[in-house]
Amino acid sequence: MPFQIDQSHSEIQFSARHMMVSKVRGVFEKWDGTIALDPANPANTTVDITIDAASINTKDAQRDGHLRSPDFLNVEKFPSVTFKSTKVAVTGDNEAKLTGDLTIAGVTKPAVLDVEYQGNAKSPWGTTSYGFSAHTKINREDWGLTWNAALETGGWLVGKEISIDIELELIQVAEPEKVAA
Repeated sequence: MPFQIDQSHSEIQFSARHMMVSKVRGVFEKWDGTIALDPANPANTTVDITIDAASINTKDAQRDGHLRSPDFLNVEKFPSVTFKSTKVAVTGDNEAKLTGDLTIAGVTKPAVLDVEYQGNAKSPWGTTSYGFSAHTKINREDWGLTWNAALETGGWLVGKEISIDIELELIQVAEPEKVAA
């Protein structure tokens, strides 16, 4: 059966160290994609997500502008961040590793997300939703995002490691009934 992403109950978040002492968190507010979930055989699931890079939001307009600039995401030249799965490996009853090609600022590298199936439930409106949480860490410099500034006290203004956390709710969509010929 087909599934659609429930945007109002899903989110792509990230965090990075700031000045080596705190974490800055943000989200991408505009994204969509296709997930062909196979509940009977999760290894057959495919994921294809496109993120509007300009929709980055860290709750600081000046920082968001810098993140959109050629120093980081370069959204004028590369308007999208994409992830296309290449493999799903089931690692436990409710766990899997989702491998795919992650493209940021025109650079494509493999990335592996640890995925946890949160279960499914039937809503009061008769639909069935499936929930997933996913997490990974990447080194932003692997994707050419190398801008930084040295701190007077040692260390760097922006951490290299980016944590990515995804909460995803999928709604099972009824297939159209086939019309008899």
